[in-house]
Amino acid sequence: MELTSMEWIPPGWRIPAYIAIAGATHLVVLFIKRAVARFVRETDHRKNRKLRSIATVLTSALVFALYFFVVGLVVEELFPNFEWTTYFASASVIALAIGFGSQGIVQDVVTGLTLIFSDLIDVGDLVEISGQVGIVRSISMRFVELENALGATVYIPNRTISNVVNFPRGYVRCLVDVTLLGDETAQRRMQNVAEELMAAFHEQFPGILITPPSVEGRYRFASGKEICRLKFRIWPNRGGPIETTFVQELVATLKRVDERYEPWMVSVTYEVESRTVRPVSSLWPLRTWRSVAEPEHPRSTPRADA
Repeated sequence: MELTSMEWIPPGWRIPAYIAIAGATHLVVLFIKRAVARFVRETDHRKNRKLRSIATVLTSALVFALYFFVVGLVVEELFPNFEWTTYFASASVIALAIGFGSQGIVQDVVTGLTLIFSDLIDVGDLVEISGQVGIVRSISMRFVELENALGATVYIPNRTISNVVNFPRGYVRCLVDVTLLGDETAQRRMQNVAEELMAAFHEQFPGILITPPSVEGRYRFASGKEICRLKFRIWPNRGGPIETTFVQELVATLKRVDERYEPWMVSVTYEVESRTVRPVSSLWPLRTWRSVAEPEHPRSTPRADA
C-alpha cells in the first residue's frame, strides 16, 4: 500500500495537524505582510502604495493557495477514493462559475492592477476621474479613494474608470490680470486695492484655494499697457467665484479710484503648463521616465521694479 506524505501521523491527529499547519502558515503569511508593509512605509512616498497593493495581492493569493491545498488534504483523508486531478478540475469549474457571477469584481481587480503597474496615478496626485475631482488617497484592487475639495471621501469602482485627468502641479493656476491706469501713484493705488481684495477673497472662499493667492508681478507690454497679475492656485472647476464675485467687486472698487475703469480691463485666464520628460528613480524597471511639469515662465516682460 502506497503511503501519502502525512500517513506517518496517527489517524486521529491528521485533521488537527492539517489545521495546525494551515494556521501556522497563515501566521507566517501575516508576518511577511506586516514586514512588507513596514518596509514600504520607509520607502519613497509615491511608491509605497504600489508596493503595498502588490504585497496585498501576493499574500492574498498565497493564503488562498494554502487553504485550497489544506482543504484538499482534509478531503483526501475523509474520502479514500479522492483524486487530486478531479479536485483541481472541480475547483476550476467552480472558479469559472464564480467568475461569471462576479464579472464586476474581476474587472475591478484587472483595472486596479493596470492602475498600479502603468503609473497613471499615484497617491497624492490631484486628478479628475469619472467626473469626480480630488486628491488620490488610496489605490486598491476594488476602488480608487479620492478626497474632494469639501473633505469628503469618494470611492470610485475601478471598472467605472474610463478617463483620467492628472494635474501635474496638484492645482490649477488661475491668473487675474488687472489693468493699471494713470500715473505711477494711481497705478500703485490700484495694485494695493487689488491685493487687499485678493486677501479678502481668500478669507471668504478658502475652500476653492489649494494655497493662499499671491501677486506674480507687474508687467508692461509693447503696446504700453501695464497690468498687475494675481495668481490663484485653485481646485479644478472651482474658478466660478473668481470670475464673478471677485472680478465684479474688483471692477466696482477700481471704478471708484478711476471713473474710466471698465469690466474688460480685468481678465481671467487659466494657465496651460508645458511638460517635459526627465529620468527619475523608480522601483519599476519598465518605468524609468516620468513626465514632469516645467518651471513657470512669464509670457511678458516684467517691470524692473516688479
